[in-house]
Amino acid sequence: MSYKWPEKDPDETSDFSVDWSRFLGDDSIVSTVFFVDDANGTKTQVSTAQFVNGIQFIQSTVSGNVATARFAQGINNLRYNVTCRINTTQGLTFERSVILPVRNR
Repeated sequence: MSYKWPEKDPDETSDFSVDWSRFLGDDSIVSTVFFVDDANGTKTQVSTAQFVNGIQFIQSTVSGNVATARFAQGINNLRYNVTCRINTTQGLTFERSVILPVRNR
């Protein structure tokens, strides 16, 4: 099952978050990595200011147990599959995929 974020306009630079609080309980996030599927559907790790299939990953942040990615641009009417991977203080690794629809508003 994939989750879905609200639509992003191609002209906006916006933050999109994954809240792991209820899932992690007493554990906490040590690090996070984001991935965006490229045009062929290959999960591609993104780094600061990198473009994948027309969308730009600006940066990621962690605040408590919330991992946030900032995105700019994107291709109108395209749905991006974004994956958030976290590592925790207990040495566990988890991933969640989220759909980011891009649409002119």
